[in-house]
Amino acid sequence: MTTLRTPGPTVGVVGGGQLGRMLAEAAAPLGVEVIVLDPTPDCPAALVARDQLVADFDDEDAIRDLASRADVLTFEIELADQTALDRVSEDTGTPVHPKPKTLETIHDKLVQKRELEGAGVPVPPFREVDDADDVRAAIDDYGGPVMLKARTGGYDGRGNVPVESKAEAEKALESVAGPAMVEAFVDFEREISVIAVKGDDEIAAFPIGENVHEEEILRETVVPAGSSDAVAERARDVAADVLEVMEGRGVYGIELFETRDGEVLLNEIAPRPHNSGHWTIEGAHSSQFEQHVRAVLGWPLGSTDLRAPTVSKNLLADVEEPREAALSDLDHILETPGANLHWYGKREARPLRKMGHVTVTARENESTDDLLEAARDLEEAVTFRS
Repeated sequence: MTTLRTPGPTVGVVGGGQLGRMLAEAAAPLGVEVIVLDPTPDCPAALVARDQLVADFDDEDAIRDLASRADVLTFEIELADQTALDRVSEDTGTPVHPKPKTLETIHDKLVQKRELEGAGVPVPPFREVDDADDVRAAIDDYGGPVMLKARTGGYDGRGNVPVESKAEAEKALESVAGPAMVEAFVDFEREISVIAVKGDDEIAAFPIGENVHEEEILRETVVPAGSSDAVAERARDVAADVLEVMEGRGVYGIELFETRDGEVLLNEIAPRPHNSGHWTIEGAHSSQFEQHVRAVLGWPLGSTDLRAPTVSKNLLADVEEPREAALSDLDHILETPGANLHWYGKREARPLRKMGHVTVTARENESTDDLLEAARDLEEAVTFRS
């Protein structure tokens, strides 16, 4: 039986960016307090969390301090150090969800792909590469282009480099600057994602979203996706298989390719709330952030049902060089029925940095095409040049 007292339970979060901020926002109505650990003073989550520990993500002493003040630890960034989390959890008895073992698997994309393929999860053809000759050999075997990926450290599309021809292999490998892998390029019909939740003894999944990327950065998510019912069911089945491999409770962002012949292939996994699930704040009965809080605490999960068709659109900084963050011309968003603004509180705008997002939910007989057009209009109306 779940019982609440005051003060309620505390979730310690390694990472205090926009995901930590939205976790804290979702935790508060549940009577749950959040403390974040982040190296940036006054990080985005600091405004809404109970407290912030200013420390690096791999600072074991700071993580130990965080554990002493929390009932459970989690993370909102893959830069969290799995070894430190594992040791702290073992020494203090404070559980970590998802488990550090899952974080270890996710950290290396090659390890991730091998483990998932071994479990029967469908993935594109892939291989480890050590030098440019290996990349060229992959092009021979898979055909061009191929996708070169940094095995570690990549996020928001960084570390992913399409290689169109053998002549580009050496330069592409230099740009990755570290251990790499290569995948066959998938001629997809659409990119989709499933935000799935692993609870104490239950799993759940939100309706699948259709994602649009440019320059390897997510720009917009449309829910429901334009996929057939059969593809949507297959995507949920693949997500359930992924959760079988992952250890520990929490939300998992599972990015997939829908091929032109209706197959579903795994792209990547994030063991945390995901950008493609931001639509759930307004578009679902319980957001991905509320679900993550519930899950890591071992509480019953909420409903993942769709409230209304929804589109989310990222607000990326339209600046040419770093500058103080300022978002202007907001009236159009604020005056539009069904539109919701989320500003992340980052102090510095950098080129193509995610500074916020806007969601638009359907009213009356609006289609997802109507919502997408409205979201794009709203995004075009704002500017980061005050």
